Amino acid sequence: MVDVLGNDAVSAALAGLAGWSGDAEGIERSVTAPSFLDGIRLVAEVAHVAEQADHHPDIDIRWRTVTFRLSTHSAGGVTEKDITLAGQINELIG
Repeated sequence: MVDVLGNDAVSAALAGLAGWSGDAEGIERSVTAPSFLDGIRLVAEVAHVAEQADHHPDIDIRWRTVTFRLSTHSAGGVTEKDITLAGQINELIG
C-alpha cells in the first residue's frame, strides 16, 4: 500500500505545482481551454499519461473548463502518485 501524505507534505508539494490546490484528501486544478475541442484534446492527452501510470484522475468537463482532481482512492488520500501525475498534467497544459 502507498502512504498518504499529510497536509504539510501536500502543501509543500503544491508550492511547486502551479495552479493546484487542495489538502491531504485530494488536489485539483481547473484549466480554461481556448475552445471546447482544445479541452477535449487535453483530456485525451491526460488520459494517455494516466493510463500509462495506471493512476486515473477524476475529470470534469464544462464547456471550455476542465477540472482534474487527484486522490489515490485505494489509499484514502493524496500520495506521491498524485503529486507525480499533477506534475505531468502541468507539463501537458504548458
